[in-house]
Amino acid sequence: MNALLKQTLAGLRVLLVMTVLLGVVYPLGVWAVSRIPGLQGNAEGSIISQDGQAVGSSLIGVDPVAADPAKDPWFHNRPSAGSKDVLGPGDPSSSGPSNKGPYNEDLVAAIGERKKIVAAREGVQESQVPADAVTASASGMDPAISVAYADLQIPRVARNTGLSEDKVRQLVADNTSGTGIGAPGVTVLKVNLAVRDAAGGAH
Repeated sequence: MNALLKQTLAGLRVLLVMTVLLGVVYPLGVWAVSRIPGLQGNAEGSIISQDGQAVGSSLIGVDPVAADPAKDPWFHNRPSAGSKDVLGPGDPSSSGPSNKGPYNEDLVAAIGERKKIVAAREGVQESQVPADAVTASASGMDPAISVAYADLQIPRVARNTGLSEDKVRQLVADNTSGTGIGAPGVTVLKVNLAVRDAAGGAH
């Protein structure tokens, strides 16, 4: 009986210690580290703010919708596999891939349709449309596009905002990042905010 009591008390002590360590000390430690200057923004979801208002996250791509599709002033993200529309925008609360292989008939058809839409929107040949303009990322919410896809959109954005192509190209360069692993990418939300500011406000 004494042995059983000792084992029970030992188990309770272990439970108490582990509860304090893993249920209190560890979470508080993680929270304290997240408050370190330079890390706080990442811990809070990498929120992008403008004029004191949260306008989105640098980690989540949400394709902008133009008020007038004929005068579309925005750079566009990659398409979302979870979107009801062939190009998007997707629902950032539910992301994911299509899980369709490269020879899936539905995926091939969707890519072909996307290529026609993008080529018509940008006024180019279908052969000039980059791959990331017509294929979704694994998450379906990639916040960045390739430099090639951004370059393709520069003439339209310049035309519909009244900015020069050189100015828009500079804004793209200013919002291009990525060195080392992977190709450089352009964060769409950031470059769109820069375009809006340079053009003198919302469109």
